[in-house]
Amino acid sequence: MPDKVVVLSGSGLSAESGLPTFRDAAGLWRQYSWRDLASPEGWRSQPQLVLEFYNERRARAWQARPNAAHRAIAALEKDFDVVVVTQNVDNLHERAGSTHVLHLHGELCFARGTGPGRRRHRIDGAPIQLGQTCAEGTQLRPDIVWFGEETQNMDAAREHVESADKVLVVGTSLSVYPAASLVEYARPQAEKVLNSIEMDSVPAGFEFLPGPATQIVPRIIARWSGSPA
Repeated sequence: MPDKVVVLSGSGLSAESGLPTFRDAAGLWRQYSWRDLASPEGWRSQPQLVLEFYNERRARAWQARPNAAHRAIAALEKDFDVVVVTQNVDNLHERAGSTHVLHLHGELCFARGTGPGRRRHRIDGAPIQLGQTCAEGTQLRPDIVWFGEETQNMDAAREHVESADKVLVVGTSLSVYPAASLVEYARPQAEKVLNSIEMDSVPAGFEFLPGPATQIVPRIIARWSGSPA
């Protein structure tokens, strides 16, 4: 049975495909605060504004392309049992070829109803319009975890990290909780590597390899796979 690799990815990975982080996008977008753009309160008070913001983000994400780090992570599946746990709301991991991806903060390429059924609809890069409803007749909203809402797939993510032989953390400064707490569940005997541009502190037991993910991650994957970088 192949070793299990869990990849924990954050916004720095997608930034190397040209996608701004949420805070960068929100800061540049008409100077609105995150409370206006990414909270249940903002949605209730200004749904059109929220839809416009996410329609723009969705269009940019759909135009983006997986980078060398995304492709290297997908290539790990040739030699390992791989689970990707991502804070990113784009689908660049899937488009690179990763087949087991858990999204903690939702997915831009889906919309969901606002009723109790939370019916999801795949929309890829299409916009959501005010008045557009799901099969249950409720207004569609971005299938994104907003501030004040519960992070998705955390229990499954913890279980995967706990059982991993290797853990790769890429593109995150581990400052967003509860996602950042997942590194605490890695086994002491697991091989643990963290790649980021910079870090204030590195979790105990992790090898820190600073630099762009597009340069560093393919080297890590080549080392683990026993192939030339």
